[in-house]
Amino acid sequence: MNVKEQINAYIASQAEAKRTDMELLHKQILKALPKCKLWFLDGKDNTGKIVTNPNIGYGAYTIKYADGTNREFYQIGLSANTSGISVYVMGIKDKTYLPKKYAKSLSKATITGYCIKFKNLKDIDTTILKEAILDGIAANK
Repeated sequence: MNVKEQINAYIASQAEAKRTDMELLHKQILKALPKCKLWFLDGKDNTGKIVTNPNIGYGAYTIKYADGTNREFYQIGLSANTSGISVYVMGIKDKTYLPKKYAKSLSKATITGYCIKFKNLKDIDTTILKEAILDGIAANK
């Protein structure tokens, strides 16, 4: 299965309400980032053990480690979780930026240094979420 097929299968495997929200978010992210690299991480480690929720990734940036090695990773992530949906905004160096800038305008979301988590898409302003996503992309240019 290629990445697009994996993404479609993952979204299709969600319960109806979450599936609808994830389909809409996926389309909105693709519209905002039309030429981005797509990723699908199944949540399993190299032994096949599930260690995290599966993630859809969009875009790419290089993580530079202290030991001099580099690794490519996605810039924006989308994942279903037990309480709703998480959007990961990767690569913003200031881990207080997202909570400071978006906590009030996305008040029904829980926001950490790189994650915006919410129960339902109807609970948040998707225009503000798109702004946060684009902030993450801009941080890595």
